Amino acid sequence: MILLIQYTLVFTSVLMLVALGGCFSEHSGVINIGLEGIMVFGALGGALVMSAMPAGTSAFIIIVLSILAAMVMGILYSLLLAVAAINFKADQTLVGTAMNLLGTAAATVIVKALNTSVNPNNPSSTLQYINAKKAFLLVDGYEFNWFMPLALCLLVLAYVILYKTRFGLRLMSCGEHPQAAASVGINVYKMRYAGVMISGLLGGLGGLVYITAGVSEWKFENGVAGFGFLALAVMIFGGWKPFRIALAALLFGFFRALSNVYTGFDLLAQLNLPSTVYNMLPYIISLVVLVFFSKNSAAPKAEGIPYDQGSR
Repeated sequence: MILLIQYTLVFTSVLMLVALGGCFSEHSGVINIGLEGIMVFGALGGALVMSAMPAGTSAFIIIVLSILAAMVMGILYSLLLAVAAINFKADQTLVGTAMNLLGTAAATVIVKALNTSVNPNNPSSTLQYINAKKAFLLVDGYEFNWFMPLALCLLVLAYVILYKTRFGLRLMSCGEHPQAAASVGINVYKMRYAGVMISGLLGGLGGLVYITAGVSEWKFENGVAGFGFLALAVMIFGGWKPFRIALAALLFGFFRALSNVYTGFDLLAQLNLPSTVYNMLPYIISLVVLVFFSKNSAAPKAEGIPYDQGSR
């Protein structure tokens, strides 16, 4: 049971962070399908820092540098979407899909190149961060880590920014009626860039949280197992509202955790179901949720529509 709680909290943190990132992007008017690729690049930035940390480095430095690296890599990768969708008015769904495909492939090539430069006989796509990972643990021997309280703080911060600040209200106006926002002096382009970059920041951090969940190394050709798409389902189920997103993330996180620890439950073990059934559970749940709730979801009205200054 303890293990189930641990993994539920870890996966909830991942899904909540990434879904909040998607929420900011879509509230600005840009659909971010590329969260999967952003997660991979954020994970890459954090893993590179953790693997490079020499033994004896203080936990505080490891945590700060790893988080900063993940955020920066996520932001930089999200700029591909921002430039293509905002400046060139490209189809946002196609750009996001391309980013997902490119993310895993590019990260794999980068890691293999780095490993080969250190050891020509080791063309692996795996990065190890055994010692650095321990810095994130709140309690030795358990997977309770600093990402969990950080995710909770960012949830509250996201709510405050969106609903209690001028920036957040302006951002949401750009996703509802950009022409009206522009008519009162709001720079729609800047707001949409900000929304996409915030999604990159949170998505990159979510990628780092994911690869440190229970493991001390990561094989980047595995990507992030569809968590970017699960986060999109969480965002839709949560109605693009931070606290509802948190509850949706908890539900999806529980089913994802169950697929990791089902063998520890006698009742589930007695069912003699293949492990693949439990592994599919969170994705089946996401499909069911989208079928029943996507039709009635109140998405930002202008999401996915390129902004044209000349239109009214």
